[in-house]
Amino acid sequence: MTPTSRNTPSNDPEKPQPKVNLRELPSVETTIAQLSKVSSLPQPIIADAVRSRVKVARESAQQSGACAPRAEIISAIEADLRHTELSRLQPVINATGVLIHTNLGRSPLGKRTTDFLASLAGQYTNLELDLTTGKRGKRGGYIETALATLCNADAATVTNNCAAAVMLILRHLVTTERNEVIISRGELVEIGGGFRVPEILECSGATLREVGTTNKTRASDYENAVTDRTALILRVHRSNFFLGGFTDDPDDEELTAIAHKHKIPLVCDLGSGSMMATDKLAPIEHEPMPAEVLAGGADLVCFSGDKLLGGPQTGVIAGRADLIAGIKKDPFFRAMRCDKLILATLQETVTAYLESTTKETTPDVPVTAMLAMRLDELKQRADALMAQIQTPLADAGITATLIDSTARTGGGTMPKSSMPSVAIALDGSAASLSPDQIISRLREAASPTIAYIESDQVEINLRTIFPFQEEALVRTILSLV
Repeated sequence: MTPTSRNTPSNDPEKPQPKVNLRELPSVETTIAQLSKVSSLPQPIIADAVRSRVKVARESAQQSGACAPRAEIISAIEADLRHTELSRLQPVINATGVLIHTNLGRSPLGKRTTDFLASLAGQYTNLELDLTTGKRGKRGGYIETALATLCNADAATVTNNCAAAVMLILRHLVTTERNEVIISRGELVEIGGGFRVPEILECSGATLREVGTTNKTRASDYENAVTDRTALILRVHRSNFFLGGFTDDPDDEELTAIAHKHKIPLVCDLGSGSMMATDKLAPIEHEPMPAEVLAGGADLVCFSGDKLLGGPQTGVIAGRADLIAGIKKDPFFRAMRCDKLILATLQETVTAYLESTTKETTPDVPVTAMLAMRLDELKQRADALMAQIQTPLADAGITATLIDSTARTGGGTMPKSSMPSVAIALDGSAASLSPDQIISRLREAASPTIAYIESDQVEINLRTIFPFQEEALVRTILSLV
């Protein structure tokens, strides 16, 4: 007999099992009925949570011979349901000062886009119908035209994210005879979620030809790496980190000359997809724009739609018409295509950019508005908020102070850049409230507010909070008292 079987009563049929009154456990049906009256969750989810907890309690009671207190079991069920409720997608107040926050859904959409999406989503659409001929139409025809115009490209198309865009480009350009992709060692980056560019490239069947070193790659490194098996030169923009110090990189014109000399495509993965001169919007660095890179000689560019572009999660490919046409013929393209809601959302976002160029205004895109927001405007808003919260908080022993702060673009873009901002700092030490406790209570409030801790204080950064959220923010802050 093994030690396990000796020590486990349920495995020994000759040993008498402890007797326990299982009637002490909560009634499953009664508990489901009671919790259904107070929880917003569908009853089947409530029922599963109750049955799961009661089953565990029953098994534990049979093993130990004693039932856990009924109140303890009910409390555990309520905690499970609360966790499930909080996991539902819902609006939150981003008080982190990170404009493109990956955990918070990256870039929010403008009112123009959300209004259009609401009007479209509940009706049929002309997704694949040509309203001129009445015959089957081209999916995404308008958005492809609009993107090509915005990027000053021959053609453009859309897929479900930028990683898919890179994959489709490689699947089209890499062949059995030409399967080598030249890339700098300084651009073998890891993107969000642990995904790495080399792994994505290898999934396409490509063979990496790494050139240069981590910090220095010269044009001659690319030139010397070209062989009759070279499929393309790939440049990956370092959008989520930067190299400083003893570094060197060839410019786009040098790489274009090498690629065109050998009649191979130059492909640039820009990542963030800025459509405006970021250094003119805010005191930050200039982010490469697709139109600039294509004008510099790149054959294809790809970028994300939900970062600096400020649209939905998509991957955009723009450039030579023949290459775009070939990519769209790949059977894999259908597996990565966008649905009508994504296409509609991107359509209105891009249209806002196109219209703003004519009117010489900032497009109705929140991320660009947040970048361009003046510091004096933020301070005025902060003063108005402080007037509503400072005294009630002080009466409860919580100190609220207005401080200078900084904000960042986030989302794997411009890691060196920050811009001035204003924050409300909360200190609850006099009320025996730790920063972690304040953070948790803000996060679990009716209007979840995501703040951060700096120097043992909770900071609420104003640059990423919409004016229409300020009333809810005040209620959430005052809920601390």
